[in-house]
Amino acid sequence: MQIRVDRNVIEFEPENLQETASLDILWKVVVDCYGDNKKIVPIGNFVPEFDKVAKFTIEGVPGGRTTYSDINKVKKECTYLCSICQKYMHCKPGDPVPKCCGKEMEPMD
Repeated sequence: MQIRVDRNVIEFEPENLQETASLDILWKVVVDCYGDNKKIVPIGNFVPEFDKVAKFTIEGVPGGRTTYSDINKVKKECTYLCSICQKYMHCKPGDPVPKCCGKEMEPMD
């Protein structure tokens, strides 16, 4: 995928059929024909020396379903965050660690 940035305009140019299909899905999720377009917001950092992927979330699109760990328990009262969809949950000691978007959520505190 080619990505070009010209001031406040970003162009994505797919280079194969899978990238074309992925960009088509992204377009359909973000763009609403009635004008209620969604924003794409960065998650965390992207430092090329350390990160291989830049992550973004789409505002207004619900995240994954919350499930709970069968093994790990919350050690102290704190808030857990899903680094993928930005959903958060307040948990108490002894609660099972929440899982979202296919992985365990991370403590914020």
